[in-house]
Amino acid sequence: MQEIELLRLEEYFYRMEAYNLSRVDKERDMHLQAWLNNQVTFTKEQGKKQVPVFKRFEDFFDYEKRLNEVEGKKQGAITPQMRRMARLAAQINNGGG
Repeated sequence: MQEIELLRLEEYFYRMEAYNLSRVDKERDMHLQAWLNNQVTFTKEQGKKQVPVFKRFEDFFDYEKRLNEVEGKKQGAITPQMRRMARLAAQINNGGG
């Protein structure tokens, strides 16, 4: 816990970004497994024959889109909580904490 308390704000954001990106990778892995499990049997009727609903994995899970969603969050506005954390970090760095 002390390690987290001593992180600079920039380091904290890098760690959060890494964590969020690893979560996207885990989501991708879960979706890939589900896709593989269902690919053989998941079909729809087209005319009189059955065809796969998802022809490609990318039709089932858009990895690039999810990465962009996660990476886009880091460019958002500064929240009040982020401001409080920055002030606290500044106090500690200046010897006032």
